[in-house]
Amino acid sequence: MFRTGPRNLITDVAGLRVGNASDASLKSGVTTVLCDTPTVAGVQILGGAPGTRETDLLEPHNSVDVVHAVVLSGGSAFGLDAASGVQAALRERGIGLEVGGFRVPIVPSAILFDLRNGGDKDWGRYPPYRELGYEAAQTATADFQLGTIGAGTGALTSGLKGGLGSASTLLDSGVTVGALAAVNPTGSVTTGRTRHFWAAPFEIGDEFGGLGYPSPMPADAKRILLKHRDKHVGRQMEIGGNTTIAVIATDAVLTKAAAKRLAISAHDGFVRAIWPTHTPADGDLVFALATGTSGIELSAVAAIDLYAAAGATMARAISRGVYAATPAENDLFPVWSSRLR
Repeated sequence: MFRTGPRNLITDVAGLRVGNASDASLKSGVTTVLCDTPTVAGVQILGGAPGTRETDLLEPHNSVDVVHAVVLSGGSAFGLDAASGVQAALRERGIGLEVGGFRVPIVPSAILFDLRNGGDKDWGRYPPYRELGYEAAQTATADFQLGTIGAGTGALTSGLKGGLGSASTLLDSGVTVGALAAVNPTGSVTTGRTRHFWAAPFEIGDEFGGLGYPSPMPADAKRILLKHRDKHVGRQMEIGGNTTIAVIATDAVLTKAAAKRLAISAHDGFVRAIWPTHTPADGDLVFALATGTSGIELSAVAAIDLYAAAGATMARAISRGVYAATPAENDLFPVWSSRLR
């Protein structure tokens, strides 16, 4: 049986800290995962509309083996500036890859689209994401809030506010797996318009309500409920403006190729928690981090448990992000806690 880590957060993976910065009027923000030491990383992109920075270097055939942080940001392409702020904070601390006598922090990043969410995007000449990234890096700790914060501040799903979610799993091998997700998909995380999460079979305790599946299943469970078709706001939203971006992490010792496999497996959690997902209107992406702090190298059989846990932990993190969302002024969609059935 899977069990959670002491925090039930990605930071149960030793060697990682998470920082968040939010702007309530903007309805957007930045989340960064800082690595205490240079960390093996990978990435897998399965959505059709990604926005990224420094992801090519994560492919196993490329030269750079480690990263110093990863960044999840709102703001669409404007949010890619957030990585520059995190990079600046790391450079001030002397952290980075030594290249020709210079220290270059390696900070891959990904963005979600939260421009049309009711926030004030009239920021002037330059967007605020570089400063938000710097602030997020300065506040990184082991304990952090979920829901309407960081990259999840302005996130929306089909019919509900999205949010920032996280979860962890302890395996019998002694390995820890953690997930972090900024949940902003075009699809739905609940069965129809009920309170019941698609990821219910993977829930540990009552971490996102403990409701299980509805019985019987609602008549609209098979309907394709998309954000841009939702009538809650009295008009149809434009298609696009979506994406769930996430990080899966472990303290197992992995190669760069195995880290990519971990990212691939974590996408199974998207499928278990969101329907539909990986659409042409989503930029779904998972970064993988392997700190190696446990010192455990898994056998081929034990690795199957790791990759299975990656999907289950990601599904839980996605659900927890929506479950923890809180209301704010000018919201377009309600929060999960306001749904009555």
